[in-house]
Amino acid sequence: MLKPTKILVPTDFSGYSDAALKQAVDIAEEYGAEVHVLHVVEVRIHSMYEYEFAGKTASAAGIRRLESKMVKTAETRMQEYLAKPIAGKKVKVIPRVVKGSPIKEILKFQNENGIDLIVISSLGHSGLAEYFIGGVARNVLKGSTCPVLLTKG
Repeated sequence: MLKPTKILVPTDFSGYSDAALKQAVDIAEEYGAEVHVLHVVEVRIHSMYEYEFAGKTASAAGIRRLESKMVKTAETRMQEYLAKPIAGKKVKVIPRVVKGSPIKEILKFQNENGIDLIVISSLGHSGLAEYFIGGVARNVLKGSTCPVLLTKG
């Protein structure tokens, strides 16, 4: 039987991710596991155009400033995001914000940190979309070397 010690919850701060976090916290509380909550800031090329549209020249330094601002904003959101689901729970929660491609960073984090369970939202929408797992969740499921629990919000 799986008795996780380190649980990873990738989040995009959505309501769907809330369900995954709550499930992970419940599992962690039962087994005495720690919960790692990971948000990946994906800086896409369109960010450069938005930066230029704001009247600033897109330079390497400017893009680094934009990335830094995005990471700081995500770190603030992470603290707000974690406040409610872990209130009153006796669980060690370790938040982390990184830059990169979500799928690659999630799998890299899993491998580098000895994660033995990933709890991720399947992004269950209505209509045709309910038959498909979200792209990130599907690829994490395919690439993970540990069990993955898909949740529906």
